[in-house]
Amino acid sequence: MDRNDLPESPSFWRSPAGMTLLVAVAVGGFYLLTEHTAHVFGALPYLLVLACPLMHVFMHRGHHHGGHQHPRSEDEQRRQ
Repeated sequence: MDRNDLPESPSFWRSPAGMTLLVAVAVGGFYLLTEHTAHVFGALPYLLVLACPLMHVFMHRGHHHGGHQHPRSEDEQRRQ
């Protein structure tokens, strides 16, 4: 039996546990926005400040910083 012949399992978000989690997050978010609007809006400036370093860390992941070997120019190669 090949690996390709095995039936694919559904993604987590389409499984019963994933759907339950999505509904729970939606209900919790609705509750927060309707009953605790002042608290949510009071936390927004802090969430914005927290988002800056998190975006910096996660968005620079693909830049491969460190250990760069820059090719030398032709003038530098002739001098040696």
